[in-house]
Parts: sequence; C-alpha cells; structure tokens
Amino acid sequence: MPPRRAASPVASSRAPSPIIEDDEPSFDTVDELQRHGINVQDITKLKSAAINTICGVIMTTRRQMLKIKGMSEAKVEKIKEAAQKISGSAFSTGVEVADKRKKVISISTGSKIVDGMLGGGIMSQSITEVYGEYRTGKTQLGHTMSVVAQLPAEFGGASGKVAYIDTEGTFRPDRIRSIAERFGVDGNMALENILYARAFNSEHQMELINECSARFAEDKDFRLLIIDSIMALFRVDYSGRGELSERQQKLAQMLSKLSKISEEYNVSLTDTHCAYEA
Repeated sequence: MPPRRAASPVASSRAPSPIIEDDEPSFDTVDELQRHGINVQDITKLKSAAINTICGVIMTTRRQMLKIKGMSEAKVEKIKEAAQKISGSAFSTGVEVADKRKKVISISTGSKIVDGMLGGGIMSQSITEVYGEYRTGKTQLGHTMSVVAQLPAEFGGASGKVAYIDTEGTFRPDRIRSIAERFGVDGNMALENILYARAFNSEHQMELINECSARFAEDKDFRLLIIDSIMALFRVDYSGRGELSERQQKLAQMLSKLSKISEEYNVSLTDTHCAYEA
C-alpha cells in the first residue's frame, strides 16, 4: 500500500501543493555501504542499533559501534571509512551551508503570536521544547501541530506525516478530529497520517525514538516528531536524589539522539515539559 500523502483542506478553494521530490529530505541509507564492500550482515547489525543512514554512521562514535554485538575494531574502521567516502568532505563553504539552511522547514503552531515568538514556527533540524505548568495547553499544542504539519506550506504546514510518542496517555483521537475539522481537513485522514506510540518507561521511550529513526529512513514523508512529555517517565524511573546523576546522563543521551535525528532526516522535533519537572 502506498504511503498516505498529506491531508488536504477539504473546504478551501485553493488547491493544496503536492509533495515535491526535490523538497524531500535527502539522505543515504546504510544500504549504500554494500556498494563499498560492507556485507549485508554488518549493515543489518547497524540497523539493529538504530543506525540507519550514512549520516548516522558518522554521528556514532567508534566506541558506541563497538558495543554492537558482532562488531570488531576492524569492521568498525572499515564501515567508518566507507561512510566517509560516501559523504565526502566534512567541511563546506559558507555558501553551501546557506544552501543547506534553505531546506529547513517551518511548521506553524496554529497561533500567529507563538509563531512570531519562534521566528515563524517550529523549525526542522532543531528541538523545540514547550514547557509550562500543569494544564496550560502543552498537549493541546501537540495535537494542533499534529494536524498543521500535514497541511501544505501555504497553510503553515509541511505536507508531511507526524510521529507522536505519548508518555502520559493524553493523546485523544477525538481532539485530532475536532482540530482537523477547524482546518477543513478530513479527521480520519489526519489520524491516518499520525504514527502514534505509548511509552511506558524511559527505556521504552528511547526504544520508540530509535524506531522512529528507522521509520524516517524508510518513509521520507515524515516532517514532525512530538514527545509529550519528555521528562514524565524519567521522573518516575529515577526518583531519588541518588539517581539524579544517572537520570541526567540518560536524558542527555536521549536529547543527543533526538538532535541527531532532527538533523539527519530534516524533521521538526517538539517535546513538552512540565515546569515543575526538574
């Protein structure tokens, strides 16, 4: 079955823009390594460790790759060398960097005031954190953006799909339908374009993030990843003062992974955070 495209406003007289191939994220998957002498078994091992692209290989340290079962120093070095050949020089001119920045996608929050504060909306290749006290609209914003991201660019969207990781069980399909109707979008189509998962502990949350990486490598239509909320499960799993250091270390690793994913696949990443969560 072909992937479902972005939801289209059904009540608008303006035709939605189609997804243009040149605007899609461009990246090489690790399968490209096979053309440079890396066997399929080792490529499969990389994928099992959530390393799905050539950029992902470069972003991963040799030390981390050696932790993958069946990886030796010789194999890791060979993979690293092949990835460098595929990606080319790590240095770019200022003009090339400027051209790359043109690919950054901006997704509206649904509020002109908030968009103005953010310089136009939620940007891809970066993490945007929404924080506030309990019941201040953080989850509502996540629901709204899940719909807006599917709209064409002229409506403030990115013509793409959304991945949504829910750590507190607050995702409500009926709210998505209601928001979709407000934007003139078919509710069921909007829900079809949202890939949802419920995380039950901080380790599971990391596993789901790794799965998102694999999904993004397979399907270039994804434009937004939402985590609501990023700290809730850490606060439960690491509750004592003696565990604070480990909690911060695990959180830092997760944020590093998310930052790499946002740049790797040119997706916008939004997480919510309750103000009293330290």
